[in-house]
Amino acid sequence: MSKYILKDGEPVLATDIIHWATWFEKASTNKERTVAKDKIGEAVVSTVFLGIDHSWDGGPPVLWETMIFGGKHDDYQERYSSLKDAEAGHKVAVNLVKGDK
Repeated sequence: MSKYILKDGEPVLATDIIHWATWFEKASTNKERTVAKDKIGEAVVSTVFLGIDHSWDGGPPVLWETMIFGGKHDDYQERYSSLKDAEAGHKVAVNLVKGDK
């Protein structure tokens, strides 16, 4: 599994596991990996940069994920290959939860 860091908001392949781990820990602490997070009623919609390629078919790296925690759509999950798609996917998930209200 390939590992990535963000440099100026763009994913960059990490060739050194220690560098990646150090960056990942810092980015998790300072929320650099967080694209968006919204609390809607009892649900939380979260979109983050994963730092690990989750593609399984040899296609473009899948590096972002949206999840819903709690509520009717608990465990909803979508993954993306671009920040733009992740931002759009976050809005879709937010609207899904808001549609329950």
